[in-house]
Amino acid sequence: MQISFPYRETWLHAVNPGLKLVILTLMFIMVILIHNLNVMANVAIVMLLLLCWSGHPWYRLLLYASPFILVFISTSTGMMMFGTGETTWFRSGLIHITEESFYRGMHLGFRSLSMAAAGLLFGLTTKPVRLFYSLMQQWRLPAKYAYSFLAAMRMIPILLDEFQTLRYAIRIRGTKQRSSRWNLYGTLKRYAIPLLAQSIRRAQRMAIAMEAKGFAEGQSRTYYVQVGYSRADLWFTLYYVILLSTAFAMGILYPYHPHLVDVR
Repeated sequence: MQISFPYRETWLHAVNPGLKLVILTLMFIMVILIHNLNVMANVAIVMLLLLCWSGHPWYRLLLYASPFILVFISTSTGMMMFGTGETTWFRSGLIHITEESFYRGMHLGFRSLSMAAAGLLFGLTTKPVRLFYSLMQQWRLPAKYAYSFLAAMRMIPILLDEFQTLRYAIRIRGTKQRSSRWNLYGTLKRYAIPLLAQSIRRAQRMAIAMEAKGFAEGQSRTYYVQVGYSRADLWFTLYYVILLSTAFAMGILYPYHPHLVDVR
């Protein structure tokens, strides 16, 4: 079972996946340390702007981003309605919206939106095979771990097919009708034990095959796919350096609100 959607490859797909992982990880750390709402809003715009070069159409981006938009709304409104502050804007029962809680909620929402945009960008523009080849070639990840992760990812569609086959077999035998629909333990045991037994046998065969091919010895290997650095890595790095510096400067020199320097 192979689930894939057509997309257009852009310069972001040519960026070294290891470098992309490092830069986006640093972005996660930087976003956590920002407490200026003016800067945080600009950083969120910079992160979302890069999704325009993801190679996916806008309606699919909206579909992928819908859970993150829900997280943005839930986190920001939760902080707004139940936060604390001195300047009350609205109060009704348990709901208490203050000026301070409103700005904290917006800051938390922009922070979650920035992290979601970084994760979505990495997921949409990075192929797993190129990622693990980059980790092996540039970051010296042992081949036995990288190929084990790749093999595990290839097993997921096989497990889905086996689960579907098992469902059909149980339905044909009439086992589901003879048992109560509320017997969750029986249903879990009926599906989990055969799938777990097949997974253990398949993992053992794969481990023996990898050991026979010399993956456990740690010697230098040759690679069919060579992943290196290119001009796209320079553009990717310059994008974040220049636009994030601009976002910080605009947030400090030309703030949206002069009293939102620290919303903690």
